Amino acid sequence: MSTTNPIGVFDSGVGGLSVLHDIRRTLPNEDLLYVADSIHAPYGDKSQQFIEARSIAITEFLVSRNAKAIVVACNTATGAAVTALRSRFSVPIIAMEPAVKPAAVNTKSGVIGVLATSRTLVSDNFVQLFSQYGADVEILGQACPGLVEQVEAGDLSGDKTRLLLEQYVLPLLERRADTLVLGCTHYPFLAPLIREIAGPSVTVIDSAAAVARQLYKRLETGNLLVDADRVGSECFWTSGSLNKLRPLVAHLWQTDVEVYALPAYFVNVDRNKLI
Repeated sequence: MSTTNPIGVFDSGVGGLSVLHDIRRTLPNEDLLYVADSIHAPYGDKSQQFIEARSIAITEFLVSRNAKAIVVACNTATGAAVTALRSRFSVPIIAMEPAVKPAAVNTKSGVIGVLATSRTLVSDNFVQLFSQYGADVEILGQACPGLVEQVEAGDLSGDKTRLLLEQYVLPLLERRADTLVLGCTHYPFLAPLIREIAGPSVTVIDSAAAVARQLYKRLETGNLLVDADRVGSECFWTSGSLNKLRPLVAHLWQTDVEVYALPAYFVNVDRNKLI
């Protein structure tokens, strides 16, 4: 494995770009590959079998592009597929984890709210976090149907998005939550509106920076950090509409980008071929 090989990152859509931003800040010299599986977004309402199949297919694609590590920039895919990915692929697999631990340390009221997809909230990963930290603080899980779709539509502050967020955030505040965990990688793009609704006394946190630090440590331990003093590049693919994704990715990445079509084989893969 060459140190100059790229890092692969994927999500059900554009939400993982919030993680990619922190990876870029932490690893400025590395080349990054990003796949948005937009045609199948959101993952939150899909079966575990389907999410596992998509995660394997996309990881196969990234490995075929010589990725030296894979970041599963999706809490739902982490809960549904990370065990299968780690058993199937030899490259380091770095996964998401809702920032429940720092939230439990931060809270003064003893109540934290976790905004996430319904599948993340019932995943083994989240159940373990709940068991580990739920004895000392009250953890309120809040499923947020519709928010991923709003981000995928590029609506980060419109009336519909605000109405949905008020519906999900205000009941948590009424139960004295003073810390909100963003348990989906799409939600950091809504953080300004969430903070506006929640008010200055509520802390809003996500796990993107922690994931970037973990990736750095894994690459350092494996002697896989690029040793050249260079500016890293980014390359983007999607299984969805290029005309839709190009302007959205450019807006969220905050610069003009090129987005390529994910090869057809990796868009619709028969799960039986992956076993």
